Amino acid sequence: MVPRTILTTQVPQAHDGPAEAYTRRIADRRAEVQRLDVRDARTAGGRLATVIGAAATALLVWRAGVTAYLLIVPVVVFAVLVVYHDRIFRRRALANRAIAFYERGLGRLSDSWMGKGETGDRFRDDEHLYANDLDLFGRGSLFELLSVARTRSGEATLAQWLKHPAPAAEILVRQNAILELTPLLDLREALALAGEDVRAGVEGELLVAWAEAPRALRPKWMRAVAVLLTVATLAALAWLFTARDSLPLEIAIFVQILAGWAMRRPILRTLHAADRPARDLDILSHILEVLERARFTSPRLLDLRRRIETEGSAASTAIGRLHRLMELHDWEHNLIFAPFAATLQWGTHLAWAIEAWRARHGVHVRRWLDAVAEIEALSSLATYRYEHPADPFPEIIDGPATFDGEGLGHPLLPASRMVANEVRLVGQTRLLIVSGSNMSGKSTLLRTVGVNAVLAFAGAAVRAGKLRVTPLAIGATLRIQDSLQEGRSRFYAEITRIRHLSDAARGTPHLLFLLDELFHGTNSHDRLIGASGVLRRLVEHGAIGLVTTHDLAMTRVVDELAPRAVNVHFDDWFAEGELRFDYVAKPGPVTRSNAIALMRAVGLDVEEIQS
Repeated sequence: MVPRTILTTQVPQAHDGPAEAYTRRIADRRAEVQRLDVRDARTAGGRLATVIGAAATALLVWRAGVTAYLLIVPVVVFAVLVVYHDRIFRRRALANRAIAFYERGLGRLSDSWMGKGETGDRFRDDEHLYANDLDLFGRGSLFELLSVARTRSGEATLAQWLKHPAPAAEILVRQNAILELTPLLDLREALALAGEDVRAGVEGELLVAWAEAPRALRPKWMRAVAVLLTVATLAALAWLFTARDSLPLEIAIFVQILAGWAMRRPILRTLHAADRPARDLDILSHILEVLERARFTSPRLLDLRRRIETEGSAASTAIGRLHRLMELHDWEHNLIFAPFAATLQWGTHLAWAIEAWRARHGVHVRRWLDAVAEIEALSSLATYRYEHPADPFPEIIDGPATFDGEGLGHPLLPASRMVANEVRLVGQTRLLIVSGSNMSGKSTLLRTVGVNAVLAFAGAAVRAGKLRVTPLAIGATLRIQDSLQEGRSRFYAEITRIRHLSDAARGTPHLLFLLDELFHGTNSHDRLIGASGVLRRLVEHGAIGLVTTHDLAMTRVVDELAPRAVNVHFDDWFAEGELRFDYVAKPGPVTRSNAIALMRAVGLDVEEIQS
């Protein structure tokens, strides 16, 4: 069983920021690794000495006629040393994984986290209305920044929260749970230490299928037969040592071979089938014990505690029994113990014990898995809040569609490069038309709004000074691609997506749309007419949103939709031969374009045609 982390609910000292706390814990774990290295060397020496002692004792029994019971002493000592040595290995592995966990945390704090976490690529969905557009999954994605989950189910739960905005009541419940989890560094370390050094170790579907599968060993009375045979074998061994008569032992072993031959296939299937589930459940056990020991007050965390309650014993204790059974099975592979295991039908008894465990606890595994998945998702969002203490929870309000943000920044941008902006879609203002030159920050503003909306509706803190928002659906067109395989152009893909957004705008909750360079794949005349009609229809359905453009003609749409539409823009200027941006959104439409100047700046020979 994995050594357990003792939970505390104390908040770190006031002067201790995330970086200081992580650095201190890394130093503590490295010191522990050094201590365990010393114990490892000493225990390995003890095991070797025990083997030598066992050989000497066997020689005395054989040559001097000393009682064979003396062999029990080195065997017992060796077994104790094996168990102790195994614990040293596990504790050292845990300490090394803790070091990796906190180093990854320092990487997030120093904006060097990209490519070092789980990317969540398997959750990509090209048909989703905003997942690709807002970089939810993939290298350098929001999922990679947030996820500290160790199980595939935990990752799937977090991905679902990012892809599907929660209703207001659920958002508030999650916020409350995250607020309580934020200071619990020990809990987050416990999650990181679960399982081997492989991300997403638990295969939830396979685990549940194993736990709920029909019995593999039948009939039940065969277990009693196996027990009687083992008792008979032990009695025959005792008779051999006392009376020096081997016939009873030979008969007992012969009967064992016959019984083992008849049951060998289901026994082997049972043992092999339990190997991966037992390891997966050990990961769950580590997390479940964290939940069992912690003292919570928020409704969601109390509910999770109730879900893991098991009649008769704690869930982690029940899983611990299965894990010990699999450890005992591993003993069969030890060259010294293997003869004893064969004599005592070790594997047969373990297989029946595993079947008994499944019969009693298999029905609870699905509930345990769901509880762990949710606590991992909550812990991921709590870790983000702990590492960004200045980021507030959004205020979830009622009323007409609203997104009212001050000091909005993009959480995937390094703090040194991030520029905060104000985005106010409140009151009469339903639409912001964002104009500006290339590279001025228009698309980044859309992603900033979208990613913060995703965080808000997942229950997380947001990268903002303040955010007031109503529950909203989200849709975007920032990463529309053509498809050679499907024979469709980018323009066709874009209008198809906008049709889906138009349908979503008619539903509940209201839609937050983020349209990048709307209809830029067609001519200026058609673009202006099409954009005006689409935006008018979206606003009439109660949707709010932003649309970017570098076409100055598009800014005139405000004249048709005023006062519901407002122009904002990003500036640029040349200084010392370089194009400069401040990435600050300002009122009104842009008044100039930098395209020609930028072409000339990179050396293109561009001349104006005189009419």
